[in-house]
Formats: sequence, structure tokens, C-alpha cells
Amino acid sequence: MNRLFRNPVYPMDWIIIGYCLVMVAILLSVGRPLEQYTDELTFYALTAVLVVLIVRIFGERQSGLFRFVRLLYPAILFTAFYRMTGGMMFLLHDKFMDAQLSGFEQGILGFEPSLYIDRYLLNPWITEILMGSYFSYYLMLPALFIPLFIWKKYDMIRQSLAAISLTFFIGYMLFFVYPVEGPRWHYMDQYVHAVEGPFFRQIVEFVQANGSVRGGCVPSTHVAVALIIMVYFFRISKPIGWLMAALNLGMAVGTVWGRYHYMTDVLVGTAIACGAIWVVDKYHPNYTTTSAGSAANLQVRVQNVS
Repeated sequence: MNRLFRNPVYPMDWIIIGYCLVMVAILLSVGRPLEQYTDELTFYALTAVLVVLIVRIFGERQSGLFRFVRLLYPAILFTAFYRMTGGMMFLLHDKFMDAQLSGFEQGILGFEPSLYIDRYLLNPWITEILMGSYFSYYLMLPALFIPLFIWKKYDMIRQSLAAISLTFFIGYMLFFVYPVEGPRWHYMDQYVHAVEGPFFRQIVEFVQANGSVRGGCVPSTHVAVALIIMVYFFRISKPIGWLMAALNLGMAVGTVWGRYHYMTDVLVGTAIACGAIWVVDKYHPNYTTTSAGSAANLQVRVQNVS
């Protein structure tokens, strides 16, 4: 294995490679007609190869761009992984499951939240506050990782990216296991009012129109990943962590207010994020210690041979 990678392999690398290989296996097993999924198969296979090459060529001990790519390449790939889910929404089902999910929520709550907001609560200034919180998500990854990179907190980068990767990929697989398009599509003929705001609402709508895929609502990966980022900000600075907590609360409400998600999506995303944080906190430090010891032993053996 050392001959293949040459450099230490981190949990985030194994998670990405594993996800790619699992997706290739799933597509080959159930993707019919298989020709429909040629782009997806090619993407996942080549991405797995790309990760192997990055690990082999770009070492963390190198400086400048090499170290930046080695540590932060997963954050660069997340958007491509998300976009690839659009062609797999009906891999297992032939329709969206919104009627079932919304019926479940109404059975518990007695009403549908986004329809209730539409009838009684919409206000452009509240919308702006919530959409500003929602928009902050798009700045959270660079806001966390650029300072960590500058401060040389490399282990925190590796650990947080392992948790984020795990959360994203569980979410992306649930997209096609239980495809849901969201209230804005399912209830589009029942809304009485438009969700209006002068600035942030317009920006979020532009991003949604040009960057989102139809479907992929369960879970809300926005809320899930923002929660993980918040936890790591708390570990850096409690004041920043509380600021992130306020933004995350606004985002969670804003996903329903803006008709992008059901309440269930938010709760499922929160649960996945909490699970990913627990797994990474429990196992990542042990892996890091073991890897460091193995690397040191390898270096000693090389020196002895020399």
C-alpha cells in the first residue's frame, strides 16, 4: 500500500475513495439502463484515481500549493460530487416521495410548516435575515479552512474534512434512497404568496436556480455541514462559535421558510452530522497516532537501509 500512495493516507482520503468505489458498485448493480449512467460511472472511477494520484504526488510536508492541495482537495471536490447526484435521483425509485414525507409531518404537526408560513408569517425583512443566514453557508468552508491552513492546524483540517466528507456522502446516498424534491416544487400550486426579500433572497434564489439539483432534500446537507463547521469553530473560538450557532439557527429556519426543505430534512441532517462528529472524534485521533507511528517506523527503516 505504501508503494501505491508513497505518502500517508488520511481518513478523509479513504472516505472519498470508498464512496467512489461504492457508487461504482451500486451503479453497476442497479443502474438500468447502464448507458444512462455512463457519466456518473466515469466520474466516480476517475475521481478515485485522482485521489490516489493526489495522495501520491502531493505530500503534506511539501510547502505552498502542494500542501494546500493535499489538505484541502476534498473541499474542492464537494461541489462536483453534489452535482453528480442530479442524474441518480431515480436510481431506485421512479418518483419523488414528497407526498409520503409531507403526510408524515402533517400527521405529527397537524399542519404543513411552509404552507403555514405562506399564509400567516411571511415578512420580507424576516425573510432577509433568514436568507442572509442561509447564504452564509456558502462562505463557511473557506472561513474555516483558510485560517486553519494559515495557522498550520493541519490535523484539525484533516479531522473536520473527514467528518464533513462522511456527512456529505451519507446525505448524497440518501438522496436516491429516498428522493424528495422539496416544498417549493411539491406545493408550488398551493402557495398564495411569494417569498420576497430585497437582497439575500435574490442571491439565494440565483444560486438555487443555477447551482442546485432538483431533489436531494433528505437530508439537508446545508444544515448538517454547517453544524460540523460550527462545532469546529467552537473548538477554535467560543465567540465565533456562538456567532455560527446564530447563523445555523437562522439557516435551519430559513430552509423551511424559503421552501427548500421540510422540517424532517433538517432533523435528519442534524442527526447525521452529530453521528459523523462522534465517529471522527472517537476514531480519528487513534488513526492519526497509528499513522504517525507507522510513518516514523518507515523513515527509520529507510535510514537503516541507506
